[in-house]
Amino acid sequence: MEKLVIIGTGPAGYTAAIYAARAELKPLVIAGSVPGGLLTQTTDIENFPGFPEALQGFELMERMRQQAERFGARVQQGLVSKVAFKPGGPHTLTLDDGSALEAMAVIIATGSRPRELGLPEEAALRNHGISYCATCDGAFFRKVPVVVVGGGDSALEEALFLTHFASEVHVIHRRDALRASVIMQKRVLEHPKITLQWNSVVAAVSDPKAAKVTAVTLKDTVSGTTRELPCAAVFVAIGHLPSTEVFADALSLNNGYIVLPDAGQSSTTAVEGVFAAGDCVDAHYRQAITAAGMGCRAAIDAERWLSLRLEAEK
Repeated sequence: MEKLVIIGTGPAGYTAAIYAARAELKPLVIAGSVPGGLLTQTTDIENFPGFPEALQGFELMERMRQQAERFGARVQQGLVSKVAFKPGGPHTLTLDDGSALEAMAVIIATGSRPRELGLPEEAALRNHGISYCATCDGAFFRKVPVVVVGGGDSALEEALFLTHFASEVHVIHRRDALRASVIMQKRVLEHPKITLQWNSVVAAVSDPKAAKVTAVTLKDTVSGTTRELPCAAVFVAIGHLPSTEVFADALSLNNGYIVLPDAGQSSTTAVEGVFAAGDCVDAHYRQAITAAGMGCRAAIDAERWLSLRLEAEK
């Protein structure tokens, strides 16, 4: 039986692993479907403390992984497909290969995934012109027009990154003002390759039959009129959904986010011995640094709970 299993390898999961490993808990970390989390798909990170020069998201997560492993954390590839939590443990985790693990304590740090447009043609065009990661797919669309859907920091970061490849970048935003940080807005609004399409939503994407994107149909959110905008790719950056479906029958969720009964003071979930941290809990901030802080808190909470539990069993 494992003392502690950490599910997820984003900033929350790896920070929890660092703290737990330093506490000599020898945590086992389950990497998940995107090892390193969504931050590995981010380009320059300029707001993580300690790095005055921007660094790549993948590099930051690699450093966190190496730091966790240096102190004794073990990272195992795999995805948790089923859980059976028991108050006070032991907790059983079933992996996608059919194997099972037992743990005295569990930290959930499964993060989130991109929100989709919800269009009927989206499935057919995914990876054929519709993408949720400019870093992953931007280089495939050189010297052609592309669109980015969204108005937050992530969307504007995608747009700026795409200017290295695309002939022009159109940012589609449903309102008449961006909600991104001031510095990101300034960079986008001043960039000669980027055009803002205000008060607009994507109503359709052409052409699923050809298995490629040729244009988007934009609907004006004020007048209701529609128009066509030629493009070769659609990059979706309209937020994220917590990756918590596997815990739906085991924990209390609120709009998919794991509920922490005493969120202001503890990372403990409604099940004793199960803790949670990061974007699967946080519906408000969703930043790498806040996720890392929550991972630290979860590791400390788990270590203290395990100490009391092991002492009581003597």
